[in-house]
Amino acid sequence: MFNELFGLGFLFIHFVLVMISYKLFGKIGLFVWIGVASVLANIQVLQGVELFSLQATLGTTLYGSIFLATDILVEKYGKKSAQTSVYIGFFSIIVFMITMNLALVFIPLNDEFALMIHDAFKLIFGFSFRIVLGSLVAYFVSQSIDIKLYSWIRSKFPSDQMLWLRNNGSTLISQWVDTAIFVVIAFYGTSYSLIQIMITTYVLKAMHCSMTPFAFDHQ
Repeated sequence: MFNELFGLGFLFIHFVLVMISYKLFGKIGLFVWIGVASVLANIQVLQGVELFSLQATLGTTLYGSIFLATDILVEKYGKKSAQTSVYIGFFSIIVFMITMNLALVFIPLNDEFALMIHDAFKLIFGFSFRIVLGSLVAYFVSQSIDIKLYSWIRSKFPSDQMLWLRNNGSTLISQWVDTAIFVVIAFYGTSYSLIQIMITTYVLKAMHCSMTPFAFDHQ
């Protein structure tokens, strides 16, 4: 049960960090969070864990926090700001992929520690092309769906009492699209079970999106 209990704490910490970014820096803080989380999630996702007897990957709750930040942007700053954040996250992932793969081209020092670090980098970032490709496609498609759905639901149900519906209605649909696209591109042909990864990833993301109304209540 350690992974399950620690996973809940992991989820809560990401929620708190989003709110700290928002509290301290407002809209800019959310933009920064989306860029940082986009990169870190693509690194964490390489680590597989077991949750509730199912295979799962890390990075899920961190990635889910991006939807939280995006929905806050739509609600408080409008669709245009939210769409800008998508481009920021998209660009951050591309920069990550280019810079880390270029770093692997260098010949390391003929030193045991330097060679060990280089091999570790190759192991992590050499495989990251599929991860990044899946992330880019899934991110752009799902975030665009999320923003459009959220804006449409908000136009139909504008009252504050319907905030939960706006958030969960858009996010639950868009995150399923995101999960399906990413898992197939990133892990098809590997030893991971695609169905198990999809289930655990989606459940964790759904838990994260349920926190969004609390974010609006405690801004």
